[in-house]
This record gives sequence, structure tokens and C-alpha cells, in this order.
Amino acid sequence: MSYSVGQVAGFAGVTVRTLHHYDDIGLLIPSERSHAGHRRYGDADLDRLQQILFYRELGFPLDEVAALLDDPDTDPRAHLRRQHELLSARIEKLQKMAAAVEQAMEARKMGINLTPEERFEVFGDKDPEQYAEEAEQRWGGTESYAESQRRAATYTKEDWKRIQAEVDDWGERYAALVAAGEQPSSEAAMDLAEEHRQHISRTYFEVPYEMHRCFGEMYVSDERFKAFYDSMRPGLAEHLKEAIAANAARHGA
Repeated sequence: MSYSVGQVAGFAGVTVRTLHHYDDIGLLIPSERSHAGHRRYGDADLDRLQQILFYRELGFPLDEVAALLDDPDTDPRAHLRRQHELLSARIEKLQKMAAAVEQAMEARKMGINLTPEERFEVFGDKDPEQYAEEAEQRWGGTESYAESQRRAATYTKEDWKRIQAEVDDWGERYAALVAAGEQPSSEAAMDLAEEHRQHISRTYFEVPYEMHRCFGEMYVSDERFKAFYDSMRPGLAEHLKEAIAANAARHGA
């Protein structure tokens, strides 16, 4: 039984380009070729790919992965033992990190360490902790929530003013784009959707394209988000949702 490069990419959750690169550098050379010269991968190739991806996940550079896998003195059982040791060490490290984050979350519930006067100066009549309890209930166990808490705890009043100014500036430009009749699939709309994704990633936590697409759906389905974006210009929430989806598709998500 052998598999095409597209099938293997689907199995492993990698891109075809990645498999081509692994072949080019000799890290994973498919054991067969079709009559037309196309790559075909057997079970042994899939086993090797699994080992490659495991070591890559642990941060090993490709040249070290190749050296590990091609060491004639190392048998498959030794790889499994090594992987078990590395995983155990990673789990222990993550547990310590999780405990530290939990302590930080408990100490600084939302991390917005401003006086009431400073909060009003930055956010006006919007309460930044209005949905804090709901957010913790919905996403409290996620890495993204922990990261947003960690970052927010470091921001000063000036940081929050800068962040708010960036949001306001983006909103004005997006509202102008909608008013000008730009379609969500236009380059200008997709570029602003990408700017929106990068702003969240830069400010709170990393937002992959698929997550951003989910956010876009939420901006329409949740009346609170819809009201926020439509306050910039009526219909902006729906327009942004479609622009986010178009931008994600543009980047292959």
C-alpha cells in the first residue's frame, strides 16, 4: 500500500510543500515513484514522518532530526524511550508554567491594573471587565486566555491608551472602506481584516487564521460584538466577517 504526497499531507497535517522540502534535503525520501514520476509513500515512510514531526514539535532543527533518525546505532525502541523522556520533561515544564499562570490569574483577575480614574480616561464609559467572568468561564482553561492575562498584566495606562487609539484608527478606516462600497473580498478589505488579526495577536494572544474566522462568525452571532462593530458603521460586523473569511482563504486557511 502506498500513498500520494497529497494523501500523506492530509494524514500528517502538513503541507505538500513541506513534504517536497523533506524530500529535497534527504530527510524523507519517498520509497516509491509512480510511472509518471510522482512521489509515493509506504508505511515505513509514514513511520519516519511521524518521528520527524515528533522531534520537530519538540524544537529539534531538521539537521539534528536527520542525525537522530539515521544513527545506525539507534533502534526504533530507543527512539520511543527517548521520546517518552522528552515528553515527560515537556509535561513537567508545562505543568509548572500552568501553575505560574494560575497564580498570576488569581492575583490579577483581568490584569488591567488602572485606577477608576485612569480606566475612565482610557476606556470612557466602557467597562473593560464587564465580561471578565464570562470570558473566564468560556476560555479560562485555554492557552490563549492565559497568554492574554499575562500580557494584560504588563500594560501601563499609556499602553492601554495606545491600544485604544489603534482600535479607533482601524475602526475609522474600516468604516470609510464600507462607506466607499468596497467589497469584503477586495484587497483593501482583506488587508484591514489582516490588520485586525495582527492587532489581536500583537496585543493579546496569537490568532491563527481559522481562529480569526471563528471570531468573525462571533462578531455577527453575538449581539454585543455585532453592536460594537455596527456602531462604527451599520453593517460593518457582517462586512468584517466576510472580509475575515476572504483573508483566511487568501492565506490558505
